[in-house]
Amino acid sequence: MATSIQGLTEKEVQQRIDAGQQNEPAPSLTRSVKVIFRDNILTWFNLINLILGILVLFTGSYKNELFLGVAVVNTAIGIFQEIRSKRQIDKMSLLSEATYQVQRDQRVVTLHQDALVQDDVLILKRGDQLPVDAQIVATTGIEVDESQITGESTPIAKTVGDELVSGSFLVSGQATVRATHVGAKSFMSSLSSEVQTSERSDSQLLTTINRIIKILTIVIVPLGGGLFISRLLGHSSINQAILGTTAAMIGMIPEGLVLLTSVSLAVSAMNLARRRVLVRELPAIEGLARVDVLGLDKTGTITSGNLQFSQIVPLGSQSVTQLETIVGGIARAIGDDNETARALTSALPDPNWQAKTTVPFSSARKWSGAAVEQGNFVIGAPEFILKRVPDDLATQIHQYAAKGYRVLCIAQTSQLTPDDLGEVKLLGLILIEDEIRENAVETFRYFQNQDVALKVISGDNPTTVANIASRAGIAHSDQLIDMSSLGDDIDYDALVANYTVFGRVTPTQKKQLVMAWQRAGHTVAMTGDGVNDILALRQANCGIAMASGSEATKSIADFVLINSNFDAMLHVLNEGRRVINNIERVASLYLVKTMYSVALSLIFIFMISNYPFQPIQLTPISTLTVGIPSFILALEPNHQRITGQFMKQVMVIALPAAVCVVTYIMVIELVGGVQFNLNYAETSTLCVLLTGAVCLIALLMAARPLNRLKLGLVVLMAVCFVMVFVFFGRLFSLTSIFNWQMCIFYIPLLVTVYPFFYVVQEILGKRIFGKIKWQ
Repeated sequence: MATSIQGLTEKEVQQRIDAGQQNEPAPSLTRSVKVIFRDNILTWFNLINLILGILVLFTGSYKNELFLGVAVVNTAIGIFQEIRSKRQIDKMSLLSEATYQVQRDQRVVTLHQDALVQDDVLILKRGDQLPVDAQIVATTGIEVDESQITGESTPIAKTVGDELVSGSFLVSGQATVRATHVGAKSFMSSLSSEVQTSERSDSQLLTTINRIIKILTIVIVPLGGGLFISRLLGHSSINQAILGTTAAMIGMIPEGLVLLTSVSLAVSAMNLARRRVLVRELPAIEGLARVDVLGLDKTGTITSGNLQFSQIVPLGSQSVTQLETIVGGIARAIGDDNETARALTSALPDPNWQAKTTVPFSSARKWSGAAVEQGNFVIGAPEFILKRVPDDLATQIHQYAAKGYRVLCIAQTSQLTPDDLGEVKLLGLILIEDEIRENAVETFRYFQNQDVALKVISGDNPTTVANIASRAGIAHSDQLIDMSSLGDDIDYDALVANYTVFGRVTPTQKKQLVMAWQRAGHTVAMTGDGVNDILALRQANCGIAMASGSEATKSIADFVLINSNFDAMLHVLNEGRRVINNIERVASLYLVKTMYSVALSLIFIFMISNYPFQPIQLTPISTLTVGIPSFILALEPNHQRITGQFMKQVMVIALPAAVCVVTYIMVIELVGGVQFNLNYAETSTLCVLLTGAVCLIALLMAARPLNRLKLGLVVLMAVCFVMVFVFFGRLFSLTSIFNWQMCIFYIPLLVTVYPFFYVVQEILGKRIFGKIKWQ
């Protein structure tokens, strides 16, 4: 592509910058610091905490304000971790930002999109996405995909003088364009609210947790109000009513659970950024962990993409030397800038042929061509150039493909249009070699051992692809299908059930294959690096692009591999599994407190005695059995397969623990107060002691499988909990437990905690958990 068109001078560039005619930077992948502070501070539960804090302040019991300190610390941790992750991700995103070749001061410079100004001359090639509106000033023929604007993926042919809109990308060919609208005046910016983008599902984990939060939002205020009124009607003092109601409402709020989930995803994104993986959407980390079908594009994923010309096999009267001259001349005349074109032009002679017209390479056509003085010639897949491949030629092509060669052909045609080549005369076969990526075998073996089915979807000959897949260790690579041999009425559901390797696949067919796996109930990830992969990446549950790939591909992917090294996806899989498994593990600890608080609030609305806790008494329970251990457990390595039964995993621990807590508190209130004549201070102390003991058993259950670190954590929390009663009882409104009358009562109860928990869990497991279909 000629680049002699006059670009702007430095003076002209500065004039446009001063006039505000500069393009806008790419949108940030992370929230701003201001938004992070706002979203972490201005929450519904923080508002409830603030109101409760004001009410407690009214009672004059200032130490009961300690729960506000816990809320502040939780919020501060969330803000700190998200800002820390934001900085790491922003730093990494700079490495994957789009750059463009721009003609300025009679030379070509490389600039980021935010450095472009009005009237800049850009040199675009296949795969580039337009950052501005532009007009074509020079091209030998291009095709443009405007699906991100129009929703239609059919390539549109463009020529000199045609307008191009921002957001579209080149499917084939090269062009020199002049920017007509930049920044806020560009089509993409002016219609940003209407731009069609793929809809990604939110985190299943956060969706489930937010559903719980919505239910609690409806329950917590009326329940708290009912409890407060009942205390006043039960002749409690207003101070006792406020403190009891505050304790009940604090117990119902699992505020740390949302924080912990968000922080865990943010920390995972930061960890992946250190491993040169850019995460564009946090829920995608969780999404990949749930993937059970992984669609692999051969070039750039299984293979390195570094192609080498091997040889030309003559099929007519021309010699090898003559064919090498033809292929070298046509490859240069077409002007394509892809791996195949570079392999041919670097290895073959340049006869300096000038093209009259060209048809650039298209993933749908699978060939490219040029009309020169010597005739019309095309280079591409034989199955797409010939109307019918003769049997003897098909056998020859199959033999070369079985050896791992990519087989193209050079042919002379009577005409050269995208839809009709006229009479075709095959001149020879072109053999291209591809190399397997380093670590590919180990990476694919790991995915297969994790029950992730690997499927290879490629535009190349299926026999070649199957050979490479076999060398890469992909199971069932002998189950292959040539998609070009099928008609228009294709049963994709049957194909995905029976085949592993799909060759000669068009971009639309790639998308249909992904949809078929999704209809079969699978969660699909798709890899790719070229424009032919965009439709499939957008359709997949999780899209993975290489940083070396096209800008258009990177713009719609969930993950961008900065080093284009696919084995980095092992870390993404493990990070996702760590987050999901650990949140499932610790969520039960938060919901134990929520469940017993809701149950106790309902019960004590109809009881004469005061609510068994004061706000400050919940602090050691929340901190030592939930807060501290949950954050430690959430960061533990945990790469087990995802069960997909979040609520069941949570309820198996949370519900028995809540039942045990409510049972022990009712025993303390009804037996301790009546039979042992314990006062409110003593019964509330025993309620804290037994509740803490049950929660420690729940912590022990949640920490399984146990190792030295986790067992040590549980023991340390138990020791600290005992220390609260021994040394800090007065601070937490607890009476001494070294009272023989109390000891006679609570020691037998403590001894029964683990057996009782086990029995309740067994009964609930058989009667309830086994009969419910959990999602």
